[in-house]
Formats: sequence, structure tokens, C-alpha cells
Amino acid sequence: MTKSNQIPTIAPTNSDDFHFGHVKWQLPFSETHNLFHINRLEDFRDKLSFPLPPHRKTVYDIIFLTQGESCRSKGLNQYRFGANEFFFLPAYQITEHHSMSADIKGYYLHFDIKIFQVLSSHRFLDHFPFFDFLTNPVVSVPPEMQQPILNLFERLEKLNRKLKSEDFCLVAHYLLTLMTEAKSFVLQEKNAPKNSATQLTQLYKNALSQHIYTKQKINEYADLLCVTPNHLNKCVKATTDKTAQDLLKEMLILEAKSLLKYSNLSISQIAVQLCNEDPSNFARFFKSQTGMSPKEYQQQAD
Repeated sequence: MTKSNQIPTIAPTNSDDFHFGHVKWQLPFSETHNLFHINRLEDFRDKLSFPLPPHRKTVYDIIFLTQGESCRSKGLNQYRFGANEFFFLPAYQITEHHSMSADIKGYYLHFDIKIFQVLSSHRFLDHFPFFDFLTNPVVSVPPEMQQPILNLFERLEKLNRKLKSEDFCLVAHYLLTLMTEAKSFVLQEKNAPKNSATQLTQLYKNALSQHIYTKQKINEYADLLCVTPNHLNKCVKATTDKTAQDLLKEMLILEAKSLLKYSNLSISQIAVQLCNEDPSNFARFFKSQTGMSPKEYQQQAD
């Protein structure tokens, strides 16, 4: 049996579901909220229990904090962010939300790229670096710009209360303004130069996130990155104190956890789709990495 190269994702799919990351509860939504939604973090923080399991979604996420701090991953990298900072997550990226302080305040929003069809093109998203798979998703806002940013979120929040399809053009323009403001802060940042080992390790991590369903051998990634397997392993080891194989296993476990928790696939189907393995081999691998069987993980996460 051959593996599918399509990456399973999690997304809001009907008018009754709202997903913050991958936590879902019932809300009186119309279909328009599947394309765009915004919430204040303080309004639902007490409904969440961290860490939240890993997932992929088809929508883009933006978080902006005015108080407190949070820790979220993008691929295999973890990022901490706090007051006056954005966290941007592109669609189809594997992510795991590790923590959010009890005093958190700010905004969470998601949008589907389809919302920009009203502007005739969505290719302009390519020009916002924080949505690239390779870049740092955390963007700091200067104190004097906090209020203008909050004004945009408040306007989007007001539109969201009675969102109709005819409001999409206005929502799209406000989102575009918000991201353009954030982009200006990215351009002002002075990123520390990275050595070649760090750069290669980051490229490898992002390649794992994008190709884990079709490439599961170190030499395949070495070929993709135009280096030898030995050189790739040395750079990863020097940067992370882990082997290239360790990181590959970590990505497989992230994907397995996401599928076990949020897909409708059976454990046998996940074993084939993700690893092209016999279910018993997959179960042994999963337990060796997590200390529990796939079934035990499903029961614990429920």
C-alpha cells in the first residue's frame, strides 16, 4: 500500500465549531466564521488546559498579546512571546501550544486565505515574511504603536459580532493593514547572524515539517538540502545536541499525536498513512518515544 502525500489538517468545518488551535466548543456561529474569526484571549483562557496537542490547520493564525506570556511551537521550534508581541502561524504548519499564563490578555484570530478573493488576488500574502515556514513567527511592536494595532483588532472584533458575507471586503482590508503594520516592525528588527550549521538545521526542521509524509530517511533530506547525510547530522548535532534521526522521530510523533487526537483515521490507518508501517511496528515506535501506546494516548487526550 502506498502512502498518501496529502497532509491531514484540522479546521473549522461547520457553523457550530470554533477551534482555538485544536480545542473546540459550541458557539452560535454562521458559516462566515469559518473564513474569519476573532476572540479576546481572556474570554476563553479558563476553558483551555495546557499543553494542547499538536495539529495542522488550513487557516492562518494571528495572536497578539497585551499582557501575560505564551509558548507555542512552529514545526520543531518553540517560541515564547509576551506583551506587545505577535505570533503568526501559516496554514498547514504543524504546531503545538505549550502554555499560556493565567493573566493573559490580547487577541486570537484566524482567517482562511479565501477571504482575500474579494481583493482579486491572495498572492500578496507571499510578501509577509512572518508567514514563511522558515522565519521567526514572533514580531515585537514598539510601545507607541500598540494603540494603533489595538484599534485594528477592535474594529475587526466589532465586525465579527455580526459578520456577513458583504463585510468580507472590509475585513480583508483591515487584515491587510494589520499585517502591513506588522511587516514594518519585522523590517526594523536586526536579526543576529546565524552560522552555517544553524541555518542548515533550521532548513532541515522546516523540510521535516513539510515533507514528513513522503520522506522519512535522512539521506532523502540530505539530498533535498544538497548536503551529505554525515554533514547534515554533524550540523544538527552541533546546533541542537540531537541527531538528525532524533528530529525526524520528533516530527513523526508530532504528526502521529495530531492524527490520533483529531483525525477520524484508525490507528491502523495512521500507521500506514504516516509511516507505511504495520500497526504493531507503529505502536512499538510510538510507545518507545512517548512511554504510552497510541490507544493510551487517545484515551489520555480525550
